[in-house]
Amino acid sequence: MAAGGLLLGIDIGGTKAQIALGRADGSLIREQQLEAWTSGDFERDLELVAERARALLAAAGVGTNGLDAIGVSAPGPLDPVRGVVHDAPNLPGWHEVPVRARLERALGRPVRIENDANAAALAEWRLGAGRGARAFVFLTMSTGVGGGLVLDGRLYRGARFGAGELGHIPIVAGGRACACGLRGCLEAYTGGAALAARIRAELEAGAKSAIRDLVGGDLARVSARTWTDALRAGDAYAERLRDEWLERLAQALAIVLIGLDVDRIALGTIVERNPDLFLEPLRARVAERVWPQLRDAAIVAGELGERLPAYAGLCTALLEPPEASPSSAK
Repeated sequence: MAAGGLLLGIDIGGTKAQIALGRADGSLIREQQLEAWTSGDFERDLELVAERARALLAAAGVGTNGLDAIGVSAPGPLDPVRGVVHDAPNLPGWHEVPVRARLERALGRPVRIENDANAAALAEWRLGAGRGARAFVFLTMSTGVGGGLVLDGRLYRGARFGAGELGHIPIVAGGRACACGLRGCLEAYTGGAALAARIRAELEAGAKSAIRDLVGGDLARVSARTWTDALRAGDAYAERLRDEWLERLAQALAIVLIGLDVDRIALGTIVERNPDLFLEPLRARVAERVWPQLRDAAIVAGELGERLPAYAGLCTALLEPPEASPSSAK
């Protein structure tokens, strides 16, 4: 890295994009968030990102030639070698998008691109809950369940850039339908969107819960957050749902532990915001499912919170270009 050590991180999301100027040690110099930013035309979207990035750099008194590299955290599936997003369902018009080529042309600096869940795992490993871990797993635990693996100090992408899709571990044969098209996936039981859809359906079918009052009778407002609010209020329905939620997640984490022998697993959003509601019973359930020598693996909450998108982009900028791999991608 050059003496200045300046990095630009860009995190691309369906409703928001984050641009951050910072350094490898995690210090943030300036940030900007773009809301409701997509147009349905990826060319216009990337032009907007480049324009806002230049404006942010100008406000910080930095030219693009003062950057060491640019990192882009983006939804997959994508190809980090070619720098192409293959398909981003939550980004209208984003199909076979040459993100790296367009941004390198617009900003004049090397661009690295990485799957957003991988980038989040890398950020937590470098700057958050994974610091010091030799083998680390991060699960996003948000609207869906994404994941990333840092093994022996390196981001592990897999033979087809598909490693880390832990939300799609099959935990119930023939179980609930998942948004990915399969059935019985972890995400179908523990992802925020699937959880909210289930609660709405069960309340409509007559289930009794304080959740109905928390949303003022408007079931469209049900979310994972209203579920955790009901848990804190001692709602019996919410507690029964938590028991199943913990069982399904423990099953998946036991598979991860036995398969990868990691020393730390960090859990994002839902658990990160409510560690007191989930961590201790989850650890007990996982311990029941694994060999004694694996029970010292730490299961912890993520640490980066609202800073995670900025750090995901910055940490992606630090990656070495990946080696060529098969064309199918995560």
